[in-house]
Amino acid sequence: MKLIQNMINFKVNSISGDELFKYAKQFNVSLNQGDADKIATYLRGKRVDLFNDQERTKVIKEIAKITSPETAKQINQVFIQFTK
Repeated sequence: MKLIQNMINFKVNSISGDELFKYAKQFNVSLNQGDADKIATYLRGKRVDLFNDQERTKVIKEIAKITSPETAKQINQVFIQFTK
């Protein structure tokens, strides 16, 4: 199970705006390309552990500052789908 978690975290930590936008559409999350690019730039290289609730909450708060609280909620839904 740890291997799968590491793979998911690696993907999130190296995600592009286009990939994030694609995943948002796949999970029926409203996200525009500009916000996807901003979020991907923020995430790239951060070494975020999506399976750690405290880390994910911290990242979501930062995403809310970069974009908006509503967008951050939407991205949290994508992250939750990744961890299921």
